[in-house]
Formats: sequence, C-alpha cells, structure tokens
Amino acid sequence: MAKKSAIEKNKTRRLKVARDAEKRARLKAMSKDESLSQEERFNARLKLATLPRDGSATRVRNRCEITGRPRGYYRKLKMSRIALRELSSAGQIPGMTKSSW
Repeated sequence: MAKKSAIEKNKTRRLKVARDAEKRARLKAMSKDESLSQEERFNARLKLATLPRDGSATRVRNRCEITGRPRGYYRKLKMSRIALRELSSAGQIPGMTKSSW
C-alpha cells in the first residue's frame, strides 16, 4: 500500500489538471500559432510558464485504484499487476482465471 500522502497528492494533481486543461491548451495553441506575431506568441509562453506546475498532465502519476501502487500499472484496468492477480484468483474479475499447465 502506498503512502496516503502520495495518493492524495496525486488526486489533487488530477483535479488541478482538469481545472487548468482548457486554459493550458489555449495558451499552447497560441504559442504555436504562426499567424500571430512573435510578441503575442512569446507572451502566451510567459503566461503558460506562470501557471502552476501541478496543472500539467505530465505531473500526474498512474496509480492503482485499489492499492495506490505506482508501478506495474495496467491503464485499461486502472490497477496494478498485483491487485489484478489477487482479484482474478479470488474470481472477482469476470472471464479471468489463473493459468496453469
């Protein structure tokens, strides 16, 4: 189980990313737009730099929904390999069984 502080910090980052996504996307588009003057593009980059770092999507860490484990994470299932194995062994995941040969 991961530290509760790490899990909570990641949750707040997700909220900040969702809150700042539109503003960040607009400023990024302005900074890449060749039709705008160089000064306007530069000002857009400066405004982008003043936004909080935690609002960036790259700061969010994929964590298991059950245990909070950051490694061995399956994006499709939103859980770690260990939690997936435990749930499948217990028969909690439909259609999934532990293989044996």
